Amino acid sequence: MKKAIVIGCPGAGKSTFARKLRDKTGLPLWYLDRLFWRADGTSVPREEFDAALDGVLQGDEWIIDGNYGRTLEKRLSCCDTVFLFDLPVESCLAGAAARIGTVREDLPWVEKEFDPDFRQWIEEFPTEQLPGVYQKIEACTANAEIVIFHSHAEADAWLDAFCNEKGETNE
Repeated sequence: MKKAIVIGCPGAGKSTFARKLRDKTGLPLWYLDRLFWRADGTSVPREEFDAALDGVLQGDEWIIDGNYGRTLEKRLSCCDTVFLFDLPVESCLAGAAARIGTVREDLPWVEKEFDPDFRQWIEEFPTEQLPGVYQKIEACTANAEIVIFHSHAEADAWLDAFCNEKGETNE
C-alpha cells in the first residue's frame, strides 16, 4: 500500500481511521476538506482545489481522506487501496454530532452546530451517494485492493491485523 483513499459517509470515522493509518504506515495524509475549505468557511476556486489535488496525486505515496464525488474517479484511478466506510446512517449521524465544538486536524474551523443541510446530506447518503460510489469503485479500480468497513470494530480489526503483519505492536 502506497496510495490509499478513505471514503464514505461523513461522520463514519474516515478521518480517525486515516490518522491511525498514517501513524502506522508513515504515509503522508491529505484531507480534501483542508484543500477545499478556507478557515472562514468559504471554499477555494475549483481550479485551485484541482491543482492542489493533482499535486498530491503526483506524489509517490499518500493517503487521501474525503469524498468529493467530482474528483472520485481521478483518485480511484491513481490509488492502490480503497477504504470505504459503509456504516449505518445512525452511526454517521452520531459521529458527526459528537465532533461539534472540537478542534480537528481535518477541518480548518470548529463546527459550532450540526448544520441541518449537512445532517440531511448524511441521512440521504446511503440512497443518494453510496450507490454511485460503489459504481465508481467497480469501474475505476481494477488493480486496487478494496476494503469495506461496516463498523468501527471492523476498521479497528483491520488496523490490528495490518500491524500484526508488519510486526508492530498496538499501543
